[in-house]
Amino acid sequence: MGGPVPKQFLALGGEPLVVHSLRVLQASPVIDQIILAVPQADLDYCLNDLAVRFGFSKITKVVAGGKERQDSVRHALEHVSEETEIVVVHDAVRPFLTMRMVADVVDAARRVGGAIVALPMRDTVKQVGVDHRIERTVDRHPLWLAQTPQAFRRDRLLEAHRKAHAEGVHATDDAFLFEWAGHPVEVVEGSGENMKVTRPEDMIIGEAILASRKERST
Repeated sequence: MGGPVPKQFLALGGEPLVVHSLRVLQASPVIDQIILAVPQADLDYCLNDLAVRFGFSKITKVVAGGKERQDSVRHALEHVSEETEIVVVHDAVRPFLTMRMVADVVDAARRVGGAIVALPMRDTVKQVGVDHRIERTVDRHPLWLAQTPQAFRRDRLLEAHRKAHAEGVHATDDAFLFEWAGHPVEVVEGSGENMKVTRPEDMIIGEAILASRKERST
């Protein structure tokens, strides 16, 4: 985002961005505990300020993240109890997940081992060469855009992460590692509102979504 404050702590609707995700996870009946992976410098803030101030009693641990997203997930997984069957991984900067999304991916993961929220591709997709010229138009019908939350059998996901770390395999989401390890992943249709905040203009869109949700709830 180009500023000194990590984007997960930027104010959205007057509250830190990550609070919106945590509020849904706190309220979800299928979530028993929450483990946050955060920058080392923010450990105390998340555990002693954010969790207490907003009443997130399900936050049981706050662990230091890693250099890459994949490292942070692996660090958090190492702290999950062995008795846990299903783990849910969610990006802190996707503030508009719903309890229905969480329930749906957990249900699917219990059935097949892994599941993700995703959206079917609706735009026309072009494959472009290094000269910026279109090489071909790609059939969009089998293509989906991956989102989070994503849910998996804990033991299988942890094994996949450990193997990937040992072999130097890198992925942009956990579903890739789960697939790479030979496990099936089911897709649950998500929502266009379940956006990932990555650019300054996304905050403007986020404020509009918040305002729209407030109007719909009144």
